[in-house]
Amino acid sequence: MMDFSVLMSVYRNDDVEALRASVESLLKQERRPSEIVIVLDGPVPEDITKLLNSYKEQYSPLFNLVPLPVNVGLGKALSIGLEHCNHELIARMDADDISKPARFAKQVGFMERHQEVDLVGSWIEEFIGVTDNVVSLRKVPETYEEIVKFAKVRSPFNHPTVVFRKEAIREVGGYHDYGTFEDYHLWSRLIVNNKKCHNLQEGLLFFRTTRNLYKRRGGWKKAVAEWKLQCYFLSIGFISRTQFLRNVASRGLARLVPNFVRAMLYKVVLSSKKV
Repeated sequence: MMDFSVLMSVYRNDDVEALRASVESLLKQERRPSEIVIVLDGPVPEDITKLLNSYKEQYSPLFNLVPLPVNVGLGKALSIGLEHCNHELIARMDADDISKPARFAKQVGFMERHQEVDLVGSWIEEFIGVTDNVVSLRKVPETYEEIVKFAKVRSPFNHPTVVFRKEAIREVGGYHDYGTFEDYHLWSRLIVNNKKCHNLQEGLLFFRTTRNLYKRRGGWKKAVAEWKLQCYFLSIGFISRTQFLRNVASRGLARLVPNFVRAMLYKVVLSSKKV
């Protein structure tokens, strides 16, 4: 039975009640983490500080809080948090999502049985308001071969669901500060370095979303960030020049179309409606 850490980052705009639900889902796991490392990415509101301190006092030494003096962004915060994790196996978790009770039993158990695998993710169930209101199921491919092919076009993992081996992440340079693409940036380096990955074919996490999700994914800043990401992929040999041109055209255009069009594209192309 492998010990494992959970790695989470919290910042000033996180909602305290969503954070409470997230942490409670970790404590109610069939297989509870050996430690929960929470990076406070810059100063946070008093209610968040009180909540996290109460958990630390009640469940010491399970909780390890890592306060940062200034906000550094998710990529850097996770990179710092990675070094505070005391176990080789690390599970990611976001501050507003909810892990299903069997999540770690299934994912950590999978990693124990498959020592050749460096990272395992899963599908997510996107919800609005309460977990009974699931609006979509975001699927990702299962096998390594399917993941490599899929990754040329879209991010092959749902970031808050992944469980990985710390050494494998270190070997490819860890998390980088790359705007909102710190995860996709990392996945590309894992694949280029032949790290073996897998996705369990079920939803193991409730992903909190809003009606404004599509708006946040559009605009010129996102389009420029997308261009830079695709240029990086091309530079490391992750994609071909032909794939680069396809991605810039399709993904870049998706950033610039009106919100209602992007919403339709997201629902039809990127997600599968849950029945």
